[in-house]
Amino acid sequence: MFAARIDRARAQMQATGTEVLLLSVGADLPYLTGYEAMPLERLTMLVLPADGEAELIIPALEAPLVNIEDNAGEDMFSLVPWGETEDPVQLAVDRIGSRTSVAVGETTWSTFLVQILNRTSGITFRDAGTVMTPLRSVKDAAEVESLRNASQAVDRIAARLQSGEIPVIGQTEAQLSAELGRQIVAEGHHKVNFAIVAAGENAASPHHHAGSRVIQPDEVVLCDFGGTMNDDYGVGYCSDITRCVYTGQPPAEFVELYDVLFEAQAASVAAAIPGTPLEEIDRTGRKIITDAGYGEYFIHRTGHGIGVEAHEHPYIVEGNDQPLTPGHAFSVEPGIYVPGKWGARLEDIVVAGADGPDPLNTVDHHLAVLA
Repeated sequence: MFAARIDRARAQMQATGTEVLLLSVGADLPYLTGYEAMPLERLTMLVLPADGEAELIIPALEAPLVNIEDNAGEDMFSLVPWGETEDPVQLAVDRIGSRTSVAVGETTWSTFLVQILNRTSGITFRDAGTVMTPLRSVKDAAEVESLRNASQAVDRIAARLQSGEIPVIGQTEAQLSAELGRQIVAEGHHKVNFAIVAAGENAASPHHHAGSRVIQPDEVVLCDFGGTMNDDYGVGYCSDITRCVYTGQPPAEFVELYDVLFEAQAASVAAAIPGTPLEEIDRTGRKIITDAGYGEYFIHRTGHGIGVEAHEHPYIVEGNDQPLTPGHAFSVEPGIYVPGKWGARLEDIVVAGADGPDPLNTVDHHLAVLA
């Protein structure tokens, strides 16, 4: 799998006139190699020429963690371990050589990039997204199944939340957040990416940080949570879901708000037909929310891509006229946020199938009422 991805990266490099690709910490490296570098002050960097052998510059103490063989037992790249008194930046510069078109991973630490810039001249540097984004944004069948497995895992947690099996009333936001995180790991994820819990007026803040506020009867509780689950090759794929519960009988005003949100989210999912401009998916749900009088309270894009990162291309937002392509995986998560009062969001992960949208989250979308 990784050898095929490296080949695809080289083809994209040739198509974009990129002579060498430099990838350090971040999601691009494990996507191509299966190895996720620790964010250390010690440099780890894959040097991938379009016309030569790939080499992974790595601290010697980290080298035993790397598997360089593909499924057929062939080496995908070679290791260049460096000791504590060696200069790893120079190792990278030496491997760039006389090449003048270099793409650098977008999460490369600036300290290393500055050192490379200071030791080279005549090079045009560009964002490695020109190479990697077209590869990562279109998922193959195995990646879709990895995303589906992660989504089904958080669906099970959401179902327990909706049924009342997970205690809500009387818990602090932080306690409920910690419980959601514990269950994310128990359901097979290797790490928790986030577990937003926002009660009452805090639900009007889309990225509220769970705190010491105690969840009371008769209020909305917004829960947005997800993690990263490793596939059979050790590459992590992300989950992300949002569901709301109400701790008592919701007032008619909130029921009306949630009904509009429910309709908008379903319509946006249904609009995810291959060939549709991505911004049109955003417009579909936004129009429903705006026509109902809540337009000013929908303050963010409709969605983001998801894969080895929780947020990646493609983005479902006004101005992105890129056509939806089979294999695109993304969130659909409209929200309505009334400052100082309450808020609600409803989110699924959706994959663009050849014949239409394939929602990976299927747990109940209705507002759960907890007595």
